[in-house]
Amino acid sequence: MSKNNFNDKNFIIGRLSMNARGFGFVTPEIQESEEDTDIFIHAGKMATALHGDRVRIKITPPRNYYEAHIRGKREGEIIQVIERVNKQIIGTYKVINFNHVVVADDVRLPQMIKVQNHKDFSELKPGMKVVLEITSYSTPLSGIITEILGKEREPGVDILAIIRRYGVTPEFPKEVLDVAAKIETTPSKDEIASRIGRRKLKIVTIDGADAKDLDDGVYAKQYADGSYFLGVYIADVSYYVEENSPLDVEAFERGTSIYPVDRVVPMLPTELSNGICSLNAGVDRLAMACEMVLDQTGKVKYYEIFPTTIHVYKRLTYTAVNKFFEGDKSQVKNLKEIAPMLETLKKICELRKKIRFDRGAIDFDQTEIKIKLDDKGRPIDLIKRERNLAESIIEECMLVANESVAKYMFDLKKPFIYRVHGQPESEKIDKFNLLLANFGLHINKHSDDSIKPVDIQKILEQVKGKREETIINTIALRSMQQARYSAEQGDHFGLAAEFYTHFTSPIRRYPDLIVHRLLHELFDDDPKKSLPRNARKKFNKKRNANLKQLLPHIAKQSSDRERRAVDIEREATDLKAVEYMKKFVGKYFNGVIVSVTRFGFFVEIDKGVDGLVRITSLVDDDYNFVEDQYALIGEFKGKSFKIGDEVRVKLVEANVALRQLTFILVDKKLEPENIIV
Repeated sequence: MSKNNFNDKNFIIGRLSMNARGFGFVTPEIQESEEDTDIFIHAGKMATALHGDRVRIKITPPRNYYEAHIRGKREGEIIQVIERVNKQIIGTYKVINFNHVVVADDVRLPQMIKVQNHKDFSELKPGMKVVLEITSYSTPLSGIITEILGKEREPGVDILAIIRRYGVTPEFPKEVLDVAAKIETTPSKDEIASRIGRRKLKIVTIDGADAKDLDDGVYAKQYADGSYFLGVYIADVSYYVEENSPLDVEAFERGTSIYPVDRVVPMLPTELSNGICSLNAGVDRLAMACEMVLDQTGKVKYYEIFPTTIHVYKRLTYTAVNKFFEGDKSQVKNLKEIAPMLETLKKICELRKKIRFDRGAIDFDQTEIKIKLDDKGRPIDLIKRERNLAESIIEECMLVANESVAKYMFDLKKPFIYRVHGQPESEKIDKFNLLLANFGLHINKHSDDSIKPVDIQKILEQVKGKREETIINTIALRSMQQARYSAEQGDHFGLAAEFYTHFTSPIRRYPDLIVHRLLHELFDDDPKKSLPRNARKKFNKKRNANLKQLLPHIAKQSSDRERRAVDIEREATDLKAVEYMKKFVGKYFNGVIVSVTRFGFFVEIDKGVDGLVRITSLVDDDYNFVEDQYALIGEFKGKSFKIGDEVRVKLVEANVALRQLTFILVDKKLEPENIIV
């Protein structure tokens, strides 16, 4: 067979993931069987490919018999780069042995990139963070500097470098800013008059103290018969962002606002996000309403969705509302006038939580870390963020509104964007069951080989408060698929919801903006005469055909941009967390094993961050990775390290470049006063 025949099973297309030490793995795009595992690529067989590139590889004879025949590992070499993803490199400009180079921030990329235009920048100095555009992928890699981000140790430059490395430019293009500058600062009287008014309701917003983009308000009351009225009022961003306008094009490209440690990279310019679209107290604002009547059990009996005008009565914070419920005298007095409404919101929250629990919704209690910085961008504290009652109230209000809007559009059979979450893959549940067997537990599949959310929920309830809770929660979460946006209706497995969308955050999420835009297309010119629930205005055939092509593209882009934002936020948090932990090198911590791999295990300490204990540092035995038990087990003494085990460790390295902490195990008999908490 000709070696140029790329249909041969020995030629595979996939995505390259590189390691800092130069080797890498290619994940095949098509995986037809369990044998289609990642292919190992030696450092010398990369050709000109870089981390993240889409490549074509040729399977080669293995160098290591044990890896190939016992563990089933395959090896290959890259013969073609199909798609290059690294067109720009973020790094530090340096002069090394009279050579002008950029050292890439991403350790998985070549660390010496030749600079061709250093003379073009009079202000360029060694140690500056720069953006470099690659002009040649041959060896050595070379390119031209296109932007200077700032001095390496200047406050905020480290986070900016992360943002730019993911292809995000925080500044808005001039044409977008020009459009934003011309937008009205108060709603027009004509528009207010054309809408169903809700300005007399004592609507409140409840957000974090530092929030500036307030896109949701709530109002509630209880009727004499024990039923409830719940109004959710969302900023009507789509009124100001016209389809295909510069604002719309830029919002689509960004997809979402991003919240790294020290800043916000907004989806929309501040004239909208913090101005006319923000539901600030004491001013008129255009909104989209979802008003619901709930029975005494919290079940939605009736709802209406329509454009409105509101006048937020009071801007509340999570802290203030929590103190009110805790009986803080100052907040009880301050919020006396709206106390009945807050108590009603609490009741609704409790009822809606019960409804979701009864239908099987899964609630993973994940630790979130908030990093406190000083005025120079240096981390000074790590704070574990815990969900509180005020946050739960708003969360439940938004969830029920999202469900109502999704069902409404599905019933009308209109083009729409849903938020879907598929059930776990069968193979992952099989692996999860291998772990559960160690604790006498099992998830029974149904006749169609599927499971239901309640099946996972029951397992989590059975282990709550037990020693194995951590390991089972961790693996259950890893067994889940990622939620995504879709132009087709589908269940949301985690919420155990048949209909779900994102309607409540159009300031910071593009799919929410699209949901509002599609709702607007249903309304007659005078919404007072035709509420959406009774609307029969048809999208014409041309518009329907257009949306059928457009919405899947928007859904995919929005899902991709969401994942990018999560990656940026996580990396920024990891960077500052490791930077904070540098001062604790040599100190001791209590921790819990949260992940086990072939090369060691990760320990989460009381500070809420985790680090690696390398298998090479375990010198008391030869340890093997037992995948179905998620454990390292000693070959001779039988000692094991499993997820959920409590250990005591010493921090020996805090590598900011790798965003990694390294621990070694120490004796649990170490005196308690030596432990950092």
